[in-house]
Amino acid sequence: MNASPRTADALRAALAGLLDGLPPSQAARAVERLIANYRGTTPTDAPVLRDRSDVAAYAAYRMPATFEAVRAALDALRDAAPDWRPATHTDIGGGTGSASWAVAEAWEDEADGGPRTTVLDWAEPALALGRELAAGAFEAEWRRARIGAAMRLDETDLVTISYVLKELTEADRTAVVTEAARTAQAVVIVEPGTPDGYERIIAARELLIGAGLRVAAPCPHSGACPIVPGTDWCHFAARVSRSSLHRQVKGGSLPYEDEKFSYVVATRFAATPALSRVTRRPQIRKGQVLLDLCGPEDEGLSRSTVTKRHGALYKAARDVEWGDAWPPEG
Repeated sequence: MNASPRTADALRAALAGLLDGLPPSQAARAVERLIANYRGTTPTDAPVLRDRSDVAAYAAYRMPATFEAVRAALDALRDAAPDWRPATHTDIGGGTGSASWAVAEAWEDEADGGPRTTVLDWAEPALALGRELAAGAFEAEWRRARIGAAMRLDETDLVTISYVLKELTEADRTAVVTEAARTAQAVVIVEPGTPDGYERIIAARELLIGAGLRVAAPCPHSGACPIVPGTDWCHFAARVSRSSLHRQVKGGSLPYEDEKFSYVVATRFAATPALSRVTRRPQIRKGQVLLDLCGPEDEGLSRSTVTKRHGALYKAARDVEWGDAWPPEG
């Protein structure tokens, strides 16, 4: 289910002038330092984004990728529960608001203008920039809050936690996910598509299930993940247009890159997970398509070969993408 591009266009426009007046080399150095910090192994209990230049550089570099990853997770939620509409949304550790932009887009066609959002973060410079970028695009309250065991949330329909858990201690991760499960009707958690990011998602998934929620995506069920720990990890990819800052920091000539991410969506209301989920890029060969699938609990992981003899299903297989539900509806 693809959302309307209006909000995505507004985000791109808001980011376009973000680095005006900041020398490209300074922006690139800020991004490189912040990436090194975020990729460190020690969780932090203080804001990594320290001032306006830090926040502007990192937002210009990371917001498009985070937006696309969360957008993909929300698309999976909407596919699983197409009639559900959140009236309220809390974005934990939302920073400059990437996930909130994705939520605003997902339900932007609602008559009431979409959910009322509250963004919680401990970095005031990030909140200030987020508030500035979102002005005129969607309504939100930007509130400074310590993200950790002492955090208490008001009841809300939807909670998003994107690219936050790595910054927390294990005890704080457990407390934050548990608090989200206590207060929300739906919880969407996104982490980098790395082995350790997947491990954090699996730990969060177990907490959500233990709190009485059911997995709506990407898994076809709420049973144990069929991946043997340490042998592989579940992750997906979202395509992101590269800005000049992306090209300067990472090099390369392609106009896009793929953001790898892991995620879980869990709900307290009825949702219909995919029968199976495509877990790798489909391999298209002459007259056949190979699909790696995660299926029902009693089937686990499997590979399906779809050939021309399958008629319409073969055409669908040639069009299916990594992360999509399988088989197609109808």
